[in-house]
Amino acid sequence: MIKLCVFDFDSTLMDGETIDFLAQACKVGDEVSRITRMAMAGELDFFESLTKRVAYLKGLELSIVDEICENLPLMNGAFDLINHLKSKGIKVVVFSGGFHSGTDRAQKKLKFDASFANILHHKDGRLTGLVGGEMMFGFSKGIMMQSLQSLLGISKEETMSVGDGANDLSMFEHSNIKIAFCAKEILRAKATHCVDTKDLREIIKLV
Repeated sequence: MIKLCVFDFDSTLMDGETIDFLAQACKVGDEVSRITRMAMAGELDFFESLTKRVAYLKGLELSIVDEICENLPLMNGAFDLINHLKSKGIKVVVFSGGFHSGTDRAQKKLKFDASFANILHHKDGRLTGLVGGEMMFGFSKGIMMQSLQSLLGISKEETMSVGDGANDLSMFEHSNIKIAFCAKEILRAKATHCVDTKDLREIIKLV
């Protein structure tokens, strides 16, 4: 019986990549989205790709970041899936290699239990191009998963995870049900289930 479900955020619970939306506001969308695609395919080290992409955002006004993150498009079926999981007493947590600016706002709308993500450093109302937080590395989700399971007294067999890219591999290692959602091939190869329709309600059939 599943007691814990962990979601990736970007391109999983949210339809797109937060950093790509921010980069468009800085008029560096093409450069950043190219690095994002390579990182999610496992072609670049996640930490290096993250710091390189965030550097492109230097100078962006924090008010613009807040406005963009308030209006991020949630994935089709996100409300229905999370409501279904919560109705079964399953803890729902988000691990994001993106940013609390996005996940914290989504939590207020979707009512999941917690999120772990990164923080865009800012000073005097503008981004500095620096980043820190809980999900900085390719292995971060796996480490956080183990900590969460230990804290909650939940086993791997009682855990399910849903993601789309290479930095979700480490949380798959500690999950019994591993769902690749419209995912890159590197993650699909390690999944127990693949969902290729952009509708999270498809996952309800698997729980």
